[in-house]
Amino acid sequence: MGLALDRGGAVIGRRRFLAATGLTGLAALTGCGPLTAEVAGLPLPSALPPPRPFAVPLPIPPVARPVRPGHYEVTQRAAKVEIVPGTTTEIWGFDGHFPGPTFDLRRGEAATVRVRNELPVPTSTHLHGGVTPPDSDGYPTDLVVPVGRTLPRGAHHGMGGPVEPTAHPGAKDYRYPVEQRAATLWYHDHRMDFTGPQVWRGLAGFALIRDDEDDALPLPRGDRDIPLMICDRSFEEDGSFAYPSLDPTLVGEPGVRGAYMAGVEGDVILVNGAPWPVCEVVGARHRLRLLNASNARRYRLELRPGGRFVQVGGDLGLLAAPVAHDALVISPGERFDVVVDFSAYRPGTEVTLVNTLGDGPARNVLRFRVTRAVRDDARVPRRLASVRPAERAAAVTTRVFDFRRSGQGPASAWTVNGVPYRPGRTLARPRLGTAEVWRFASDFHHPVHVHLAHFQVLSRGGRPPRASDAGWKDTVDVRPYEVVEALVRFEGHRGRYMTHCHNLEHEDMAMMADFEVV
Repeated sequence: MGLALDRGGAVIGRRRFLAATGLTGLAALTGCGPLTAEVAGLPLPSALPPPRPFAVPLPIPPVARPVRPGHYEVTQRAAKVEIVPGTTTEIWGFDGHFPGPTFDLRRGEAATVRVRNELPVPTSTHLHGGVTPPDSDGYPTDLVVPVGRTLPRGAHHGMGGPVEPTAHPGAKDYRYPVEQRAATLWYHDHRMDFTGPQVWRGLAGFALIRDDEDDALPLPRGDRDIPLMICDRSFEEDGSFAYPSLDPTLVGEPGVRGAYMAGVEGDVILVNGAPWPVCEVVGARHRLRLLNASNARRYRLELRPGGRFVQVGGDLGLLAAPVAHDALVISPGERFDVVVDFSAYRPGTEVTLVNTLGDGPARNVLRFRVTRAVRDDARVPRRLASVRPAERAAAVTTRVFDFRRSGQGPASAWTVNGVPYRPGRTLARPRLGTAEVWRFASDFHHPVHVHLAHFQVLSRGGRPPRASDAGWKDTVDVRPYEVVEALVRFEGHRGRYMTHCHNLEHEDMAMMADFEVV
């Protein structure tokens, strides 16, 4: 039986914990039965028959090209694309792509990205994992409004009441200093109350940061360095995306229908925007940059008929040393850089990346087809990078962030420390250049994301971190009835930032909190 701690440190039984937070009712409402550590969201069935798995090639997102050194321009617009073979889906994409173009950036070379909005709704773009100035962080009420349109009435009202947004007509320049280590980052929409449906429609893409330390390692590179954006979607009979919005126009009432408040899971797994694709690989080591870009679905990834992931990086760059895994659990927002040695398989072998938390077709993710044997000049060294170890004694204070559902019925909301999000209400004021211990407590499955600050996991439920918690992170998978402690470092910029649940339906239902670096 899972246990939790109250604020005084007392142990709370699982049933009492659920009753106190109203989650017994949620379990009954969703039909999930008793909540377990594997519950994330609620499946949304497609009206369209699912496509045949492993019938389309894996696409690789295009690389963004600067309009001049250090300056990029992208346009958020609708486009018609073929996702399910034989049908057309309207996506909202950066430059009309889903995923959007990959920004290939280098440490020490600042970048400015002008984002133009030609969609019918406002947007706010967040560089997930980026150490960015506060005015370029993608704050949820810092909105780019399409030319000729005004802010829709009600679309900028949070669960805590009306707020005054900042409106940028037509476009906004996002400034990225790129002074951080090499890492696999991603960018996505972050509009208040509507992040879930707008990411679901396609507003997401990769941003890869490179540096000399990573380049000096003999890891796979070139076409053997593959970004993999894993997400799930459901489809209407006509091929359009299905999503249970209360207002499908996304200009009125925010939120989702009924039990989908727990999180929306699709029944078609996409990788780089393609359903259950096939990736042809040569018999050599490959670096796979795994990103969970789903709204709510968690994955436990394994290779079948067998194989291991050698993890070389986490959310925010290289680990100190590689870590081998037979399986990896990845929650929304998390990234893992892993090396898979396909020379272990004979040419012609098909190796399937599966999700053992999924049922039916959603159990499959991607298939690799080994084409031929080649000479492999890549390897994984025993030491990867210099990573400062986490020292609890370095913390100047300890703070608690309690992620749970508060209230009952229509008045219920996903909250942090018992209050729904209200822009400008600050829950913490850490000092620049310091470190703090942040204790994340949970009543449900909450992938907790911290903007700006990078952290290392100190403990889970009073025990050592999992092997997959290694390295610097910005998102941590907090399981039901669990307390995760992290050493959080505040470096780079002063200003207003936020922490929130990266289950996007929870985020849209007010599970966010501001903090100010002073």
